[in-house]
Parts: sequence; structure tokens; C-alpha cells
Amino acid sequence: MASVIQTLKSDWSLSASVAGFLAVLISYAGPLIIFFQAAQAAQVSDAMMASWIWGVSIGAAIPGIYLSIKYKTPVITAWSAPGTALLVTLFPQMSINEAVAGYIISAIVIFIVGATGYFDKILKWIPNGIAAGMMAGILFQFGLELFKATDSMPFIVFSMLGCYLLAKRFSPRYTMIWVLICGVILSVLLGKMNPVHFDLAVTIPTFIAPEWSWNSTFNLAIPLILVSLTGQFLPGMAILNLSGYNTPAKPIVAISSLSSLAVACVGGITIVLAAITAALCTGKDAHEVKEKRYIAGVANGIFYLFGGLFAGSIVMVFSLLPKELVAALAGLALIGAISANITIAMKNDEQRDSALITFLATASGMSFLGLSSVFWGILIGMIAHYILTKKRLLPTSSISLTTSNNEAN
Repeated sequence: MASVIQTLKSDWSLSASVAGFLAVLISYAGPLIIFFQAAQAAQVSDAMMASWIWGVSIGAAIPGIYLSIKYKTPVITAWSAPGTALLVTLFPQMSINEAVAGYIISAIVIFIVGATGYFDKILKWIPNGIAAGMMAGILFQFGLELFKATDSMPFIVFSMLGCYLLAKRFSPRYTMIWVLICGVILSVLLGKMNPVHFDLAVTIPTFIAPEWSWNSTFNLAIPLILVSLTGQFLPGMAILNLSGYNTPAKPIVAISSLSSLAVACVGGITIVLAAITAALCTGKDAHEVKEKRYIAGVANGIFYLFGGLFAGSIVMVFSLLPKELVAALAGLALIGAISANITIAMKNDEQRDSALITFLATASGMSFLGLSSVFWGILIGMIAHYILTKKRLLPTSSISLTTSNNEAN
């Protein structure tokens, strides 16, 4: 234990800490809003809502810290945003107790998939270009939101963009730190910070007894399993592999699902491997040295711990920031990841067309048969690749075997 602490102290960096903080900030400022919508639909109390936030925060914190330290990889875990969106459509017809039963079923099934190593076998058949096209499609919308934010806060957003360019030129390691400081200062000076009543208090989670039903199994558990595996774990592992981290999916999926099981009865929806926010912690902005970027995963988990312990009040702190500032932060922080993935997607002549099809399908935001554009993007892209490639699709071209020098991601 002492040696682990000593290693953490020697590897710790401000840039990695900021990357972990930004990942938490974006999670709270974005997907958490969907949680509030679900809570409103279910007509739950503020105490129950705080319990939900406690569950997803603590549930994401512990596996993220453990896996990051164990594998020296920035493993960023979070809660299922698509699954949370699904709740909005199911409440109030489905009770909270039924929802908890759905969480438990999905956690058990995902654990079995991870523990048997089946998920690793799927990854071996996905070529680099297809995986990169999928990731570029996922991140593309965040790049667009950067410039859409200029509609309501042009001065602040353009100032942040200018700060980003100057910092990238003269202080690349701390680029996002300068951008964050710039955005916050301008928001304060121009009176753009949101008014929030702040009350610091430790959150006590509320136990929710599960109530099994066919309704929760077919309408929540099964879709939750599909969107978690195809819309979260798949792109999340793609990011790690494309960034040069060859950590197997088996322990990540298994441990995350155990965490899901642990927090289900306090309202914590399925814990998954983060995709979009993970891109903030796997590139050079987190640390110049790839082997020290795992600190971003540890820092991310620590910030989640604080967010969970003070769920009812810490979230209010994040609510201070205007949504345009958060959108600009996310867009600027992900420019490197978008560029790197587009480069990889277009690099291989044999995979270029199928990678582009993957990118377009994923970026479209399409939804068919209840499955997201991420699932359809990878499926359509794989079909296109199989048809267009003369050689038979072999697992040797897979993302799980890549040792890409993608330092820009």
C-alpha cells in the first residue's frame, strides 16, 4: 500500500488532475440533466434524487480508481447516459422498485459477458479504421456544440477559443487549465454564472427494494444491456486501444458490473466504461507521458467520490457554470481526440470508405429498433468493410491488437 501511495505521489500532475475534473464536470453538467428529467417523470423527492446521484457517483468512482491504479491506464467509468434517457420514457408507468430490479438483472448479465471474456472476442474483429470512425462520429457533435454556443455567449466562447490557440502554442501541457480559468473569469465578470442556493451537507443514500416484473425485464433490463455494451463499453474500449492502451475488456466490464450491482438498490443505474469523457484523459493534454495518464483516471474517481458524498450540494456547484461554458470546454478539450480519430479513420486506403460510412452513421444520431446510432454505426461500418474488402475479415487487424502511436488523442 505504501509503495502504491508513493508511486501516485511521484506520478501526480496538475494537468492529469484537471483532465479528471473536466471529465466529471462534463458528466455532471450533461448526462446528469437527464437524471433530473427522469426524477421529475418518476415524481421522486429531493432526498431520493440525491440518493440516485450518490449511487452513480460512488459506483463510478471506486472501479475507476481501482482499475486505473491496477493497470496504469486512465480507466474512466460513469453511468449509462443512454440508459438514463430510457428511464425518462418509462416513468411513471414503471415504478422505481421495478427499475431497480432492471438494474440488477442488467448488472448480472453484463458481468457474465465480461467474466467469460466474450466481449474481448467481439473487439478482436473490429478494424482500427471502423473503431476510429465510430469514435469520430461520437465526438463530432461535441465539436459542433463549441461553435453553436457562440449564438448566446459569443464573446466568452471566442475568447476561450483564442485562449486555447495561444495556450496550445505556448503552454500545451496546461492548455485546458488556461481555458477553464479564462471561461470562469469571463463568466463571473459578465454576470453569466447561474444563481444557485448552496448548502453543504453529506448525502445519506436511500434503500430501494427491487420488484421484479416482465415490464422491467423487457422494457428496461434488455435495452440497458444492449446500449451499455454497444454504446458505452464498445466505444470506451475503442478509445483505450486507439490510444495505445491494451488493457483487456474482461476485468473492466466485470468490475464495472459488480459496482453496478452494489449501487442498484440506492437508485444507481448501470455503471459503464465512459466513452466521450474518457477521450479527455487518454491524450497529451492529460500528460505528455502516456504511462502517467492513469492519474487522470484516479483523479476522476476522487472527484466522483466527493460528488457522491456531497451529492445534494456539490451538484449545485457544477450548476453555477453556464451550459455554454461547459459546451465550449468539452468541444475544445476534445479537438485533439476528434482530429486523431479522423486521421486514423482515413489513413488506411482499404478501410477509408467503410470508416467514413461508420462516421456518418454514428454522427447522424439515428435511432432504429430502439438502438442508438453508435450501435448502427459500427454494424453498418462492419458490413461495408466486409463487402468492400477483398481479403476475408481477420481479427489480426483489430483494435484490441493495435499499438497505435496515437499521442494526439
